[in-house]
Amino acid sequence: MGRLNPHATDRRPVRCIREPRRGNLRGRVTGALEQDLLQHERRLAISTLEALFLGALQGLTEFIPVSSSGHLVFFQSLFGLKEAPLFFDVMLHFGTLMAVLITFRHDVAAMGSEALKALRGKKGGLEGKLLFWIVLGTIPTGLMGILLKDWFESFFTRPKSVGAMILITGSLLWLTRWIKGEGRSLERMTWLDAVVIGVAQGVAIMPGISRSGTTISVALYLGLNRELSGRFSFLLSIPAILGATLLEIPKLGVIHDPSLALIGAVTAFGVGYVSLKFLMRMIKLGWVGNFAYYCWAAGIAMVVGF
Repeated sequence: MGRLNPHATDRRPVRCIREPRRGNLRGRVTGALEQDLLQHERRLAISTLEALFLGALQGLTEFIPVSSSGHLVFFQSLFGLKEAPLFFDVMLHFGTLMAVLITFRHDVAAMGSEALKALRGKKGGLEGKLLFWIVLGTIPTGLMGILLKDWFESFFTRPKSVGAMILITGSLLWLTRWIKGEGRSLERMTWLDAVVIGVAQGVAIMPGISRSGTTISVALYLGLNRELSGRFSFLLSIPAILGATLLEIPKLGVIHDPSLALIGAVTAFGVGYVSLKFLMRMIKLGWVGNFAYYCWAAGIAMVVGF
């Protein structure tokens, strides 16, 4: 070994610093990116499944008299589902609105024609009368929605409370089994019938109270025939759904993934159309009271289980 330099000021041994291998670093980065991509795909798959599920749930329970809002609270509590984004919720309602418009397209077209006649000063027929009753029934619904919606929804968001309201819905449906007679047709329907049914629709703001179940039941209690009760109930829902949707549009923020909302809307439309056809058949046969059994079972499960 050579001698140390006596004039050196730093006699510490020099350590060699190794540079990291570029191949290993590149492999780690690539693996991390692949892992992140995999996790993103899993989240996307779950979100897509939730969109399909919520769309089907909306389409089924918006028309079948078992309370769509009540079932949403139930499944959110049961599966820990997050509250749907506002744009997604608006699109679900748009899907069910299109189901009603297509199912009752002939009534909608006839009422539009009657509205044009009225603007021209011409005398209208029965469809014009139906249009007037729908406008009249929408007034109490709109007032109750604007004034009481936040209070109702804040008070009845707990599963037990919603379950109690579903039990009430079941009781309303059950009592329709005792209604006898043919009932009154559109010719004999009065302005008071329209107002009372409109108030019933406003009460259905409460989660757990079915809109369709309440309005159909009240129409039958008032003595309207089965076909008119179902028909008027769903035609009355058009301005209610449209108005509620339009009120939410100004609150929309940044839309991150419209494709999921479209999936939900299409699902809600398809399931809603089939459900609506099925329910109208049940109403005409006088079997709408049979939904009471399901409402009671669901209500008891929510009251006892949560």
